[in-house]
Amino acid sequence: MTTTEVKTRRPRPAAVILTPSAEARVTHLMETAPAEAIGVKLSTPRRGCSGLAYSVDYVTQADPLDERIETPGGLFFIDSASVLYLIGSTMDWQEDDFTAGFVFQNPNAKGACGCGESFTV
Repeated sequence: MTTTEVKTRRPRPAAVILTPSAEARVTHLMETAPAEAIGVKLSTPRRGCSGLAYSVDYVTQADPLDERIETPGGLFFIDSASVLYLIGSTMDWQEDDFTAGFVFQNPNAKGACGCGESFTV
């Protein structure tokens, strides 16, 4: 008699960790999103003096290659071409009297421009 070994995969950790504040912001964005939006997507387009920038936009159609994270407030996608630049990052939402925005702690970033708008890996 032979036994069949069943291999189970452990869940893969998310490429980006969203803080509770970032999750709350995603919830707010989805509550006020255009009707056709199915989620929010993070990408790293080539921009700025260091080469890459963080961009968060509504998405109306899921790309099967994108990383998909289910948050309490809605779907959060990470552009498939950006995942390698973002693995291990933490995304936070911060507000003060003068600014509000997503802030990233990215262990892959090797440098950033002086204004903080772009980074390099």
